[in-house]
Amino acid sequence: QVQLVESGGGLVQAGGSLRLSCAASGRTFSRYAMGWFRRAPGKEREFVAHISWNGGSTYYADSVKGRFTISRDNAKNTVYLQMNFLKPEDTAVYYCAAAPRGSAPPNFGSWGQGTQVTVSS
Repeated sequence: QVQLVESGGGLVQAGGSLRLSCAASGRTFSRYAMGWFRRAPGKEREFVAHISWNGGSTYYADSVKGRFTISRDNAKNTVYLQMNFLKPEDTAVYYCAAAPRGSAPPNFGSWGQGTQVTVSS
């Protein structure tokens, strides 16, 4: 498995931006597709974005499309989530996850501990 550590969360005003990072260690990072998920208070965990092992394909939840951008740097073993035009409803704990390359649908079996994002109105 791969070990994942998120960072970059915090408190931001509506309309602001944050960039989350997720550093991976352990197995070869490029063997994994990566995803971001979030869990808002009182809600189920939901998918946010997903990027293929080489960064060639990206997928987004409709709620974040056009505002969030997922990217990765395989040389740094890191995946990012750039979040712009943040809204109060984006408030959640954000988790990164790894899925073995080629699993379809992606089997996200490794998870980070999460980082809190709070957007004030």
